[in-house]
Amino acid sequence: MKFRGKNLASPAASTLAPPAKRFSLKVALWLLDSPRLGGNPQVKHLAGRLLKQPARQGVVVAQSRLGQMLCRDCGNARDRRIGHELLRQAARAGDRRAQLEYARLCQHNEPEQARYWLELAAGQGSQEARRLLRQWFPA
Repeated sequence: MKFRGKNLASPAASTLAPPAKRFSLKVALWLLDSPRLGGNPQVKHLAGRLLKQPARQGVVVAQSRLGQMLCRDCGNARDRRIGHELLRQAARAGDRRAQLEYARLCQHNEPEQARYWLELAAGQGSQEARRLLRQWFPA
């Protein structure tokens, strides 16, 4: 039965929106982290679509993972530019994974910027960032 002309949304229904968004974020992260599914291009595309809205809303984990996907897996410059910006936002928000990835992006064109982000990631306990600091900037 269809109800026409009536808005049946209740105040309780509007409080359910955040868990649904969290659910899509969790599904996207699960898909990307799954050893069997994570490498499949169609799965990555689906995960990217699931991450897009939370990333726009400022969810740092979504910004970080979507930024990584766009920088690594997309062939066009526009998507890479968007991914670069998402990674920068997530790195500024303190995401260690984004700081490390953003440092890798900055390595060739902006080495001092790369050092800055590696130092921040290393300060948060990233062993990979420490290794890259020693490798790229020997004392």
